[in-house]
Amino acid sequence: MKHVKSIAAAFLASTALATAAAAECEITLKSSDTHPDGYPTVEAVKQMGETLKASSGGRICVEVFHSAQLGEEKDTIEQTKFGVIDLNRVSMGPFNNLIEETKVVSLPYIFRSTDHAHRVLDGEVGAEILAAFEPHGFIGLGYYDGGSRSFYNSQKPVRSIDDLKGMKVRVMQSDVFVDMMAALGANATPMPYGEVYSSIQTGVIDGAENNWPSYESSGHFEVAKYYTLDQHLIVPEVLVMSKVSWDKLSPEDQQLVRDAAAASVPVNRELWAAREKDSEAKIRAAGVEIVDAIDKTPFIEAMVPVYEKHASSPKLKSLVERIQSVD
Repeated sequence: MKHVKSIAAAFLASTALATAAAAECEITLKSSDTHPDGYPTVEAVKQMGETLKASSGGRICVEVFHSAQLGEEKDTIEQTKFGVIDLNRVSMGPFNNLIEETKVVSLPYIFRSTDHAHRVLDGEVGAEILAAFEPHGFIGLGYYDGGSRSFYNSQKPVRSIDDLKGMKVRVMQSDVFVDMMAALGANATPMPYGEVYSSIQTGVIDGAENNWPSYESSGHFEVAKYYTLDQHLIVPEVLVMSKVSWDKLSPEDQQLVRDAAAASVPVNRELWAAREKDSEAKIRAAGVEIVDAIDKTPFIEAMVPVYEKHASSPKLKSLVERIQSVD
């Protein structure tokens, strides 16, 4: 109990210091993130704050509230829209039902690799999707890496669609994910993340899907020793600002915010790449069987009905075609 109290006291002290430092600025932007302190997205926003404070001559600060201190993502999105929260790092998924364009980057195999995703998001298509946030009360400032998700299971190496058939695979509670598994011949099993380890261990499910760091930090590699690097989902995180807060800034300060946000993107990518590399090394050292190279073509072709259902409008179809045409 004494240890818990000391941690709590240290946290409150650090928060008080950050608040005091922010009070010295003319403008303090409150930023939310559900990830813990030290996570690549949290550190990237901290870097954005340092850049912004320097470029504004100390006038504008960013106060980062990590670890869901301001609420879970769904709650913080609403608060951001109304200007209670100024900046917010959010997964793209929660915006899918609000902003049509965000659905496209959530489609399976829409990106061929992380490098392909970066080329798309750093180009015209990425800018167009960010611009789509404004009519809904948000200013899209940039994309952060959130890793690529791949399949893992306790039964056998997955080298083809046939190997997935009949497998019970845990997915997040998402219609796209459920439909993706059905198209691959597997049985989607939506369940909370915290139940996955014991469910694989007891045979309730055969496996799940996630990125290197999550597969490693959760300990899932201990009970599911086959990992197939298919990268079926490479969904970016997004950094947004409340339009209410944005409109209070001068055009000059708005540009400073945009520039600082842009400068934080490579910081996030570098931190995420290092984290992935570290997790991958730990997993390989643990003796997990990794399927590094598979023919993704049959997997991609199997997604036709998923795309027809979830990217049915002319606008989304056009975005899909443009993404796929980027070299």
